[in-house]
Amino acid sequence: MISSILLAAGLSKRMGGENKLTKKIQGIPLIKHSVKNILASSINELIIVLGYQKEIIEKLIDKHEKVKFIFNKDFESGMASSIKVGINHLSDNSESFFICLADMPMVSSNIYDFLIKSKNQKDILVPTYKGQQGNPILFNKSMKEKIMSIDGDVGAKKILELNKDKILNLEINDQGVAKGFNTQIDFDSLKRL
Repeated sequence: MISSILLAAGLSKRMGGENKLTKKIQGIPLIKHSVKNILASSINELIIVLGYQKEIIEKLIDKHEKVKFIFNKDFESGMASSIKVGINHLSDNSESFFICLADMPMVSSNIYDFLIKSKNQKDILVPTYKGQQGNPILFNKSMKEKIMSIDGDVGAKKILELNKDKILNLEINDQGVAKGFNTQIDFDSLKRL
């Protein structure tokens, strides 16, 4: 069983008061793009970790049998708490799990499936674009305990630093794995494409 933890709890601090997950790309809220791409892949469950403006975000996402919403009451403490909440809600028979960022709507279902197909090669699979580490990261369930030891506003980067020997970087010719939407400039750049 392959699970996906989608981190959608952040405060959107760099958006000047607007929640980036509600901003529209081609007329559709950003969060819906991210969810749709994950669900179009061969994952078995999608755990969406909500925090900031949880009611607003949850309403934007269509109900689906693979989707489970979890609320992180400590979302203001940073990303590590959301990752841990997600891991605590993984199904017992989950063999591998993605940690995905909700503000990366350009990661296609093909990228998820490519990583899933490669899952037995190493404990941590990291997509890269032109040598730059990207997202989503696929972890073997054997990494759960190590991930549960992180704190503060750090994501999986800390785990990657401490477990270099367990990582397989997979070069993917798609900038979607490295393109997050954090500022108005990121959204404006789409209009120029």
